[in-house]
Amino acid sequence: MVRNGLRSRTQRYKCKDCGRRFDGGIRRDKSQVITDYVEGKQTLEQLAVNYGVNERTIRRDLEGMRYVRKIARYKDVTIQMDTTYWGRGFGLMIIKDALRGNVLWHKYVRHETIAQYVEGVEWLKNLGFKIYGAVIDGMKGLPQALRPIRVQMCQFHQMLIVRRYLTQEPDLEASRELLYLVGMITRTDKESFIGAINEWCEKYNDVVNERVRDKRIKRKTPPYMRPRLRSAYLSIKRNMPLLWTFYDYPETGLPNTNNALEGLFADLKTKVRVHGGISREHRKKLLDEYIKRNY
Repeated sequence: MVRNGLRSRTQRYKCKDCGRRFDGGIRRDKSQVITDYVEGKQTLEQLAVNYGVNERTIRRDLEGMRYVRKIARYKDVTIQMDTTYWGRGFGLMIIKDALRGNVLWHKYVRHETIAQYVEGVEWLKNLGFKIYGAVIDGMKGLPQALRPIRVQMCQFHQMLIVRRYLTQEPDLEASRELLYLVGMITRTDKESFIGAINEWCEKYNDVVNERVRDKRIKRKTPPYMRPRLRSAYLSIKRNMPLLWTFYDYPETGLPNTNNALEGLFADLKTKVRVHGGISREHRKKLLDEYIKRNY
């Protein structure tokens, strides 16, 4: 039976005196309530109205969500890993199959650490997964912790790092050129990018290494005149070997960015936004169920 466009079941009764069976009332299909809540865009109040019950009853129905971690069928994988946050102290760390789009492992964290990423990787290894490569966001120390897995740093995150140092509209010509070069990284090849960066370095070497000349400074070594420009350049130089792993080892199937994972995060944030105001525990249940159904 359908009520207000929602699936429901007719409740059946039996008379204890005469044994006659008859129908009466409407019984909610709790699995459909959960589906409408997780997959749809209805709030608890809207669900309560549609099913003709109060919000407390809908909350009890949603308590039936029980997350069971799925083990992916395919064990040869290239992974993407990153963490997204909802405010302070509530983050979701995800390891995802880069080829098939499945979420292989996830964990709720207060803040991301190397140990937690390693925990997820070791969990996969213990289940027989063979990991050919991993895409990371550039967290210091993580490539060393993941050895011998080949690591690709997300090129988009490198662009964000440089942009954070230089801003989107820098005044200095050297900064504008460096920002333009790093913005081309996803649309060029390794040799062209490295060549362009080396040319930039030769052209602006004096600008990058210029120090403050002020007799009032008592330090033995004066500070650099443009520390943010220098930091932006050094971040590219330091991460250069990790930015082209996908190019050097095409057999790994590594993507050059974590954009697919960022798309997953955007989807999850949209889903949570619909149900604003829910408690942290209910948010976890919502995310667990949504990931299980869609990823």
